[in-house]
Amino acid sequence: MKIHTFLIILLLITLSSCKLVDYDSVKVENETIVEKQIDSLLEIMTIEEKVGQMNQYNGFWDVTGPTPKVGNAVKKYEHLRKGWVGSMLNVRGVKEVRAVQKIAVEESRLGIPLLIGFDVIHGYKTLSPIPLAESASWDLEAIKNSARIAAIEASASGINWTFAPMVDISRDARWGRVMEGAGEDPYLGSKIAQARIKGFQGDNLSDVNTIAATAKHFAAYGFSESGKEYNTVEVSASTLNNVVFPPFEAAVKSGVKSFMNAFNELNGVPATGNNFLLRDVLKEKWRFDGFVISDWGSISEMKDWGYAENDKEAAKMAVTAGSDMDMESYIYIKYLVHLVKNKEIDEAIIDDAVRRILRVKFELGLFDDPYKYCDDKREAEMIGNSKHHEAVLDVAKKSIVLLKNENNLLPLKKNGQKIVLIGALASDNNSPLGSWRLAADDNTAVSVLQGMQNYKGNDLIFKKGADVSIGKTAFTKEVVINNSDKSEFNEAKEAAKSADVVVMVLGEVGFQSGESRSRTNLQLPGVQQELLEEIYKVNKNIVLVLNNGRPLALTWADKHIPAIIEAWQLGTQTGNAVAQVLYGDYNPSGKLPMTFPRNVGQVPIYYNYKNTGRPVNSNNNVFYSHYIDVESSPLYPFGYGLSYSTFQYSNLYLKPVSLMADNPKIEVTLNIKNTSNTDGKEVVQLYIRDLFASVVRPVKELKGFELIELKAGETKAVSFILDKSTLGFYNNNGDYIVEPGKFKVFVGGSSNTSLEKEFELN
Repeated sequence: MKIHTFLIILLLITLSSCKLVDYDSVKVENETIVEKQIDSLLEIMTIEEKVGQMNQYNGFWDVTGPTPKVGNAVKKYEHLRKGWVGSMLNVRGVKEVRAVQKIAVEESRLGIPLLIGFDVIHGYKTLSPIPLAESASWDLEAIKNSARIAAIEASASGINWTFAPMVDISRDARWGRVMEGAGEDPYLGSKIAQARIKGFQGDNLSDVNTIAATAKHFAAYGFSESGKEYNTVEVSASTLNNVVFPPFEAAVKSGVKSFMNAFNELNGVPATGNNFLLRDVLKEKWRFDGFVISDWGSISEMKDWGYAENDKEAAKMAVTAGSDMDMESYIYIKYLVHLVKNKEIDEAIIDDAVRRILRVKFELGLFDDPYKYCDDKREAEMIGNSKHHEAVLDVAKKSIVLLKNENNLLPLKKNGQKIVLIGALASDNNSPLGSWRLAADDNTAVSVLQGMQNYKGNDLIFKKGADVSIGKTAFTKEVVINNSDKSEFNEAKEAAKSADVVVMVLGEVGFQSGESRSRTNLQLPGVQQELLEEIYKVNKNIVLVLNNGRPLALTWADKHIPAIIEAWQLGTQTGNAVAQVLYGDYNPSGKLPMTFPRNVGQVPIYYNYKNTGRPVNSNNNVFYSHYIDVESSPLYPFGYGLSYSTFQYSNLYLKPVSLMADNPKIEVTLNIKNTSNTDGKEVVQLYIRDLFASVVRPVKELKGFELIELKAGETKAVSFILDKSTLGFYNNNGDYIVEPGKFKVFVGGSSNTSLEKEFELN
């Protein structure tokens, strides 16, 4: 392989200048060597080459084909050869990545390797459940392993950087991107962010099967007004510090290598040009040493916000604020050199950004071997590996939430029944893949029909009933919903009349959630609700299986349908996971990571609300916090989920080790008993409430959880520790404090738990 001679000489000189000294650890020594290598490289880079490292281009032609002759691709190709590109995105596959890397490494002056970025959101070729679904498992090890599988496949295909995980907290089911995150709670969201980052980046980022992770979107993107994509945001300092920031800070502590800007503004300043977010909080307060990339075109979009007058001003604002790399705005490469030479910005700002980008490239091992991710044999062996399918099936089963099971209708009997399966989504091999699955092949999911056909003991009949969507549902297209065609209703009703059990698979098609897929109606789309009601008229023995990417309003179904399963969009192994839960070969243990509303009018709705000054009807009149047309409580609360087992919580006990506010430590213990005849798993959840504080605190806050397995009839003791990290909060200045006063502790199987104890800090 040919690597630019100048770069080899540079690295040899740099390495020889690093004297071996006694450091506390090899890690410190290696970090020092890397920093010296970066110093040496920066010294010989031109300002054009430095700015080039801050420039990311989208894939622009078949790299292994003819060299482009016309159009924008020519400019990108020439910029690659000049060393004016630091990263490419959406170039994938070993042959393509090797070809584009070869141009950067062997044809540019310094031969600096490229970062190859891609949206590896819930898998690469083999897909896990969408992230919101996966979060319903509350199984951090399974979530980490899911990201590990994604990293193995993506890295085998030449990719070394993913734009995941999304760690935005959101309370609004109308926002389509709730499917991409971990839900509404900052504690759970922080734990899941750390698990995903660990899965992507592994124990050593230089391993060949790891990829650099990105925490996005910084910050408050999940609070877009009215749940509308790319919208403005209004959040208080308390919400920003206590709800929005924690998962991002957890990502920094986990060693995440990059951050991505949000599309929204915060306090009137677009996130891409927000000095408070990027300089004050991220890089100074949290000491983040990775780099920040804009979201697609977000630097240029500061003009549309009315914040930057032109592209030149946008470039100046973004780089000064701390945005280190420009994704597809073409603005840094066009204006930054001029801005530096005219002394409108200090070259030290450029050097800091480039240092951060080069550091990640060194840590990935790209300077040691730019082609380390370009192994054809590994690509053939790893993509779609059977062990990966086993792993995504495992997490898919764990992600399913049992919402209702009257009269123990579930699990289904395996023999001697007539089961009618209804719903276009039941035979769909595409929608279960969900949104954000750019590398996956269409129609590769196991359908629910296929999964149920693996069980041979019953008479299984399938009827579509009605289409959900009409026409194409490609990633870039709007989904056209069937709002009128009911021509197949009668056929489904006739089949259902004589069924022992009717299983109906209803919900959203895969691209009804995701980026720019906001909805104002959270009911079942199209004619599906009417289909459900028509089938109910002829057979009330219905199991409703939901395929969706967000919480839905299911008030009618909850009132009438005896069994409801939240199966989300579970990826490649959807049908097998659903069938195994339906037939009892897997006992569901999932818990909701987002609150389900009674109707869209309650949205945003979340468990950790504040009590207000009039929380209840204490004076027997209408002047208290409520609705006059529906009760205020949710349909299904955060943390809720049933099992084929039943569990009893008892003997909650607090052991105060220290009740001093400056060093609190309280041990919380309780007993959990499986009171059923079925082995099962339960997510034990611990919440607190700070009863009186200098800043109003929520009625409950999740501060611990543990996933435990219990044999039938078995009892286990579970314990938690409450300390300074769990009993404090951020004041409006962003300072973390623990105040003396009274607290309540709640423990149970959801946020709607009443088992509680009280203690007081001095």
